[in-house]
Amino acid sequence: MSIEMISGEKTIAAISTGMTSSGIGIVRISGDEAFGIADKVYKGNKKVSHTESHRILYGHIVDGKEIVDEVLVMVMRAPHTFTGENTVEINCHGGTFVVRRVLETVLKNGARAAEPGEFTKRAFLNGKIDLSQAEAVIDVINSENEYALQSSISQLKGSVKNKISDIRNKIIYHTAFIETALDDPEHISVDGYGETLKLVSEKIINDLKELIRSSDNGRVIKEGINTVIVGKPNAGKSSLLNVLAGHERAIVTDIEGTTRDILQEQIRLGDLSLNVIDTAGIRQTEDVIEKIGVDRAKEYAQKADLIIYVVDASRELDENDEKILEIILDKKTVILLNKSDLKTIVTEDRIRERINTVGLSQTIPSGRTSQDIPVIAISAKEEQGIRELEDTVKTLFLKGNLSFNDQIYITNARQKNALIRAQKSMEKVIRSIDEGLPEDFYSIDLIDAYDALGSITGESVGEDLINEIFSKFCMGK
Repeated sequence: MSIEMISGEKTIAAISTGMTSSGIGIVRISGDEAFGIADKVYKGNKKVSHTESHRILYGHIVDGKEIVDEVLVMVMRAPHTFTGENTVEINCHGGTFVVRRVLETVLKNGARAAEPGEFTKRAFLNGKIDLSQAEAVIDVINSENEYALQSSISQLKGSVKNKISDIRNKIIYHTAFIETALDDPEHISVDGYGETLKLVSEKIINDLKELIRSSDNGRVIKEGINTVIVGKPNAGKSSLLNVLAGHERAIVTDIEGTTRDILQEQIRLGDLSLNVIDTAGIRQTEDVIEKIGVDRAKEYAQKADLIIYVVDASRELDENDEKILEIILDKKTVILLNKSDLKTIVTEDRIRERINTVGLSQTIPSGRTSQDIPVIAISAKEEQGIRELEDTVKTLFLKGNLSFNDQIYITNARQKNALIRAQKSMEKVIRSIDEGLPEDFYSIDLIDAYDALGSITGESVGEDLINEIFSKFCMGK
């Protein structure tokens, strides 16, 4: 797609603030006719079209002779705007009716209603941002925690773009050298060039692997940790969920089996997000409905990123605890010894002994032992031990301390897949060198890697993919 494809389209407008009662609402206009349309609907001491860039005017929006609202109008001239086009932002009073009324007046006077994400799409097509930065815009809007926000801001500032561009420049330099040498063998020799290219390719592959590895942290940062709370009935699972959520999300009683179905809640644990599922208490039961809940609990536990196993430390462990351990110990698990404010029977040593009895060495992969499973004494009732839980989860899922100054985190599955494709192509280059194949084989795979990386920044993507990406944006952005 080219910039020329949008130059003849009509000027667009949309509401760029949330449709709720608020202090301020913003209607954004962008395109060649933005100033002319604004002149038709704005009445003040000065015309919008006669105003210098990045100035604010005070006046009224009018529909014919009717005053719609008292407003401040911001005037921004191309190319120094978000979209790269002439842009006007009308700051009116908040409230769903008045903002809609202002937008209707603008549309009536020549603007077209913008499609979802069309302002950002125009910024991309006009070369103001690349595709990775465009995707970072929606990630900023959808951020659910501090880590997600900081990562998205870093990408918006160009961290991914700059890294990918650096790698692509290295690839295209060596591709151009090979192609030139093949076209002019009398003056440019490629003798021994394979060894030089191999060293460069290995460095590029290491860079790509580092970016791909960052996606583990990236997924946790962006999407949150899929977490399932399990335990016997009345162990305090629902109380824990309420503490983590900060409100009464689950019914808490002294009656065993109160939670019979699945409760889901997205919560913040420090700077992380947890997608928490509170399950029915796992035990042998003849109650048909409760049994369905228990079966669902087991099913969700198998799919979870994290299991939080809540143990009632004031009661002895039994065969139900052994059943739970059999289900969960092949997952990342944190064991919470709840009700530590009461007289406790189950200690950390006792729960670790029970883990070993279940047969931990056969259950947990990678040579882990019972000492590798965090055990924390808490009191959901008194809200004790929650900070230690937060620190433990961070250690389990985040590899090292997160820094958004010089570290890049890939949070986008599309970008990760492109990096994997590029890595495979670069590995083919090395295989071709090792097998002594002709130099033109190198070029083929180098170009494939170059194009794969270009799909991240938007330099080698089709119109359908661009439309799909921007269709996920909210209206007015």
